[in-house]
Amino acid sequence: MDMSEDDIAEKSYRSMLPGPLGVIDTWISKGEGIILAMGVILMAVNTVANVIGRFVFGESLHFSEEVNRILIVLVTFAGIGYAARHGRHIRMSAIYDALPTGFRRGLMILICLFTALVMFTLCYYSIGYIMTIMGRGRSLPSTGIPAWWMYVWVPLGFAVTGIQYVMTAYTNVISRDVYLSTHVVDGYKDTETEV
Repeated sequence: MDMSEDDIAEKSYRSMLPGPLGVIDTWISKGEGIILAMGVILMAVNTVANVIGRFVFGESLHFSEEVNRILIVLVTFAGIGYAARHGRHIRMSAIYDALPTGFRRGLMILICLFTALVMFTLCYYSIGYIMTIMGRGRSLPSTGIPAWWMYVWVPLGFAVTGIQYVMTAYTNVISRDVYLSTHVVDGYKDTETEV
């Protein structure tokens, strides 16, 4: 099986940030990778088990939908930090691409700091939402798990993404190149292939 350059880079991710920031970045990356892989695998196993239960034994797993809902929230909000770390968020850059490198780097710093501010604000409001749900004492009907547990990943995902954008801004401050994330240099690869 052939691995692309992106696959190899993601597998052996080691932060380029100096000192403790690099250590934190590397550990967060490894944690995100484990959470995303386990979340997707557990969703697949849970879904397959439910289908087998329904069609082979005539009985669905009563907790399957709730477990998948929890896993979707987990994968989604762990995934936003992962996408930020690897420079994979959608961006519209027609005007940005036309600017010289110095202006692009300055604009990228502003974009990263603004995005980090938005992420930290969403983190704050999501904590308030969790506190409201916790105060109501709701639980999931099939599993009996308190409903707020399902949303714990939301503020964590926003916080990790905000931290990632702050580190990207810092990388752009100390670098001569323009970085989309702490280790992804802005630019386009020639991905044209013949069919």
